[in-house]
Amino acid sequence: MADALTQIYNAINPFEPLEPDNPLYVDCNAERGDTDIILGLGREIVRSDRFTCQLFAGHRGAGKSTELLRLRKYLEENGCFVVYFAAVGEEDGDIDPQDVEYGDILLACARHLLEKLTEADPQPLVNWFRDRAIALQEVMQTEIKVDSVDVGIAKWFAQVTATIRAVPTQRRKIRELVYPHTVTLVNALNEFIADAQHKLPSGQSKLVVIADNLDRIVPIVDDQGRSNHDEIYLDRSEQLRGLDCHLIYTVPISLVYSSRANDLKDRYGNPELLPMIMVQTPDGQSHAPGINKMRQVILKRVEPYWSNASLDADIFESADLVEMLCLASGGHVRELMLLLKEAINQVSAFPITAKALRRAIAETRDTYRRTVNKDQWAVLAKVAHVRNIDNDEPHRDLLFRRCILEYRYYDDNDALQCWYDVHPLLKSTAEFKAANDAYKP
Repeated sequence: MADALTQIYNAINPFEPLEPDNPLYVDCNAERGDTDIILGLGREIVRSDRFTCQLFAGHRGAGKSTELLRLRKYLEENGCFVVYFAAVGEEDGDIDPQDVEYGDILLACARHLLEKLTEADPQPLVNWFRDRAIALQEVMQTEIKVDSVDVGIAKWFAQVTATIRAVPTQRRKIRELVYPHTVTLVNALNEFIADAQHKLPSGQSKLVVIADNLDRIVPIVDDQGRSNHDEIYLDRSEQLRGLDCHLIYTVPISLVYSSRANDLKDRYGNPELLPMIMVQTPDGQSHAPGINKMRQVILKRVEPYWSNASLDADIFESADLVEMLCLASGGHVRELMLLLKEAINQVSAFPITAKALRRAIAETRDTYRRTVNKDQWAVLAKVAHVRNIDNDEPHRDLLFRRCILEYRYYDDNDALQCWYDVHPLLKSTAEFKAANDAYKP
């Protein structure tokens, strides 16, 4: 089955979200605390008679983009015109996650609105850009013909965002030119949006903008303990919420669990959260329903190339290995895919052996181990014992880097229970074991 091995290997793409109705999709909502993005975000937009601005959070790689694409389809089927874009992306992203300011997000919104709303009159944005064209031309070292800016205005906004992202030496200069004028940029965008609202396709009466991948913005904390996340989402919330349409922004999970969580709720409402798939219970026992969901995720990649294959005999040497893989992932779908792909790399033919899986796990474990600072092992040991987190920078940092994972479920009284645990791969490191042995409540 050498051909099947290669085909299955290439069917495992950990970094590409699934489009709606993709047969590879597995509905894992029940094991994520009944999280449903359509109930959590979609109905608010469809039912609301005012503009909404909502946040969507979760660990990177948990499946947020796949869920947002499902949401886009639902909204389009319910009378909305949706402008979806991945603000941080490998190829066509507008933003460098290592260095982001709020104005970068507004410029990205302008670019994608112009590209998608081609029937609307772009003159307000043309006028805004023209007022800055000569100064931008000098900074970007690109000839901008002021008299013809209106011919391809979307291209010029794309050029600005691309320069900010890719050319650090020019990034600060462009920001100094543009950001004092973000209020007028919002005004110009709203004039453009107002015209666009009258020219939406038949049957679509609401405009929705979804800015994805902003959860990848790397946290940077200043000397006063304030982060760039605070500055973007809280200090500049009026600008981010200022567009006259429905808005959804992804947000770093660490901000949702910061001391500013109430401020965030006051400005945007409660963020929608996408937790891990619960593969084990808070007391450390395997959780069969969650593991079965992870098995389905694997089988969906296998079945097109090897129908009727048994995970427990044909793909892996035993059912124990499948469970080992699911538990090692911590219920994180991308982690599951990465571990599976690495395990396949360790063999020349199916089934995947215990040795191959252990080596794949060991390599990934070492990567996680290197991300933990010396003084954070004690923090992890505490989380492993109390199954909870504190609102402080060490916990937020570990959440952002997926060293701490969040899980949710409803108990027998329909009360939502949230709990946290250390990533399973870290629990078998010598550093964690030493910290765990030294832990005192």
